Amino acid sequence: MQTGYEVLSHLHFPIEKLDVEQGIVRTRPWRGAQFFEFWRRDNVGLPNAAEANLHTIRRAVELRITGEQGQVSVDCRVRVQRLSLPENKAVSVSQAYRMHSASRSRTQRLLLTPRQRQGMAWIDMGQDDRLAARILDAIARRVRQLEEGKGT
Repeated sequence: MQTGYEVLSHLHFPIEKLDVEQGIVRTRPWRGAQFFEFWRRDNVGLPNAAEANLHTIRRAVELRITGEQGQVSVDCRVRVQRLSLPENKAVSVSQAYRMHSASRSRTQRLLLTPRQRQGMAWIDMGQDDRLAARILDAIARRVRQLEEGKGT
């Protein structure tokens, strides 16, 4: 449990629930890293990095840890969601930057109209198996390091 918590924290995921009795570590949804956030490791592979830079996406992770007869099993699920916003009506080509928000040409901000706030939704995009595999690999490496440290 502690190792799973540490790995998710190292990936900058905010922990929502840590339940030792049920063997669950769950994070709050966390937005996908942008290209300039080189310290973040939540986009595994070029397609995921491109999607996170073109769309507003977020991921939430859930670890389920079970153990029987000295064997520990960790299941990792990473849920991906993409933000969907109703478009604003484009008045002219020169105001295309206002399609999704009431921004200005020099400064882009997500300023939503009341109609957009009502129509805003997070669309489920399925599982991110590549990130789940990275998380499980990091947990396994950390457990091996801890076991090797105990043996010396």
